[in-house]
Amino acid sequence: MRVCILASGSKGNSTYIETKNHKILLDMGKNKKYIVEALKSIGINYKDIDIILISHLHNDHISALESFIQSVPATVCMPQEMFASLESLQNYDHIKIYDDEINFDGLKIYAIKSSHDAIASRNFIIEEDGVSIVQITDTGYIKSKYFNLLKNRDVYFIESNHDIEMLTHGSYPDWLKKRVLSDEGHLSNEAAGFYLSKLIGDKTKKVYLMHLSEENNRPEIALKTVKDTLKEYDIEFDDINCAMQNNISEVITL
Repeated sequence: MRVCILASGSKGNSTYIETKNHKILLDMGKNKKYIVEALKSIGINYKDIDIILISHLHNDHISALESFIQSVPATVCMPQEMFASLESLQNYDHIKIYDDEINFDGLKIYAIKSSHDAIASRNFIIEEDGVSIVQITDTGYIKSKYFNLLKNRDVYFIESNHDIEMLTHGSYPDWLKKRVLSDEGHLSNEAAGFYLSKLIGDKTKKVYLMHLSEENNRPEIALKTVKDTLKEYDIEFDDINCAMQNNISEVITL
């Protein structure tokens, strides 16, 4: 399995995942040109994408979807409620409706329900041949009933959206601060560290902090807070990086 974060932030999100038989995009934020060029930079022809997973319908996760599938007939996977809300996809022939699990010839995708102010929002575990990655973003919290399923995976891409003090004393209007801090908002740096303390195991190789706010966070603050929080739970784990809005991550090979 090969994985690369193409973009992560409020202006667009997309992650590339390559398995034995499939080339997958998880979310389609930014624009088609950006995604095509990002894929090309890691040696991937965008026309080879055959599966698209959509976490939710906010624009920073779907802005390139409609233009992309006009030239690439990839299978778009989403829950029924999400599909029903996308008028532009009603006549598209390559839709796979799921609830909690998707299977493609040995590739297993668990779609766990997230807590976000968007219709039928999901996060994902992608697993093949005993190797797995987790992507959790755009959620106010992680339900404890999912901990066993999420625990001890190889790679975690987890939201670390904001520093609580920066957000609280920042320029956002009060309604937006309340939204971000709510159970249907975004994970803070502290929350990311707490959840990682419950999930990291002896198999875990790497963590990327995702969806950092440009106004209410800084990579160095996110990294320090998450590492300090892990240490409070007696967990030493150093291979933690920050995904960026306009910089493609390393290609992780598992």
